[in-house]
Amino acid sequence: MATLKEGDKAPVFSGLNQDDKSISLNDFSGKKVILYFYPKDNTPGCTAEACNLNDNFADLTDDGFVVVGVSPDSATAHQKFIAKHNLQFNLIADTQKDILQLYNAWGEKKMYGKTYMGVLRKTFIINEDGIIEKIIEKIKTKDHTNQIYTELKIK
Repeated sequence: MATLKEGDKAPVFSGLNQDDKSISLNDFSGKKVILYFYPKDNTPGCTAEACNLNDNFADLTDDGFVVVGVSPDSATAHQKFIAKHNLQFNLIADTQKDILQLYNAWGEKKMYGKTYMGVLRKTFIINEDGIIEKIIEKIKTKDHTNQIYTELKIK
């Protein structure tokens, strides 16, 4: 799979959200999409990132963004995560890792000297025309919204 770059057409994805409802990039035509990939519901970094986006959800929405999170967790896990933190956006249950692989967000990681395959935390900002405007790979989980605005040079 070719590596995605800023300026590329965003690959069209389709998956099931926390309510087993189909969500596709095509659903957001004409809108700006924050598509973020994270390893696991209810872990410290993933919770910080989701809560930061959720705390700033009104501003993001006012600025024309739609937020969609993707992880390999099940729809049931997503439902619990959303309920626990009152999240206001969709989480896609990519249990087969199709979207993760499509967006190069599944790959080799290292921890404690061991190599394993896992989710590569990253965020794609997709503009209204379906073009990848920005790819953020070093995520500041507790300040992700400001990081997005800074990277896009807004606010």
